[in-house]
Amino acid sequence: MSHTTTPRRARGAGRHLHAGKFTYAVLLLFTVGSLFPLVWTAVAASRNNQRLAETPPPFWFGGDLFANLTTAWSDANLGKALFNTVFVAGTIALTTVVFATLAGYAFAKLRFRAKNALLLMVIGTMMVPPQLSVVPLFMAVAELEWTNQLQAVILPMMVNAFGVFFMRQYLVSALPTELIEAARVDGAHSLRVVWHVVFPVARPAMAVLGMLTFVLAWNEFFWPIIALTQDNPTVQVALTGLGQGYIPDESVIMAGALLGTLPLLVVFVLFGKQIVGGVMQGAVKG
Repeated sequence: MSHTTTPRRARGAGRHLHAGKFTYAVLLLFTVGSLFPLVWTAVAASRNNQRLAETPPPFWFGGDLFANLTTAWSDANLGKALFNTVFVAGTIALTTVVFATLAGYAFAKLRFRAKNALLLMVIGTMMVPPQLSVVPLFMAVAELEWTNQLQAVILPMMVNAFGVFFMRQYLVSALPTELIEAARVDGAHSLRVVWHVVFPVARPAMAVLGMLTFVLAWNEFFWPIIALTQDNPTVQVALTGLGQGYIPDESVIMAGALLGTLPLLVVFVLFGKQIVGGVMQGAVKG
């Protein structure tokens, strides 16, 4: 007599995982630690310089926030600085995403001579300290008469090795070779394959890379402080002009730092959910 047996479900399959109290405690601790610098910046921006110099320092908001924000806005020319930074960071993020995706697709799926050697050269550039390129880069910018112009900051950062490597690693597993071959059998040329096949598959990784690049470009200080001046600054360059004097006004400096941080928070609040959702969608598809 034969007995038929049905395969048992894997132990734990279909169950929801619940975090314990210790996990929530650790997450709460890290959340508080992460938010403390931002909260302290807001508290310091709402006080005056004399109160910040007292011991113990204030740990709650005061009534000078609006006055300090107004002073920082006018003294540092933050209106023009914010516009410049949005333009610079947005352009760098867009070009990095497009060029890194194209290069990543080439390294991941196309066949050409010395592909591995070229990839190693690209990755090797990540090991070179950026300080070594400052002198020749500034000489090139001066020769082109781009000093104190935004293109001097944008062009050297239009693509980076990390973005190329990041997109290459994603497309190796997320983009099936059969999908590309099927598109070519249907008569699609290379540009159409990239637009209708590669970009849709790479969209989650492109969103993550764009967000990371935008934040890095927004916070970039070393090269902009060399290439730009206070007449045409980015936010980080403009903030260096705050609080100058025999006794720096720390409350105004904190107010300027708060104004320079708020746009990043707005971007994350508006697009953070979509980016996280795109990452999870890409992980499930992969």
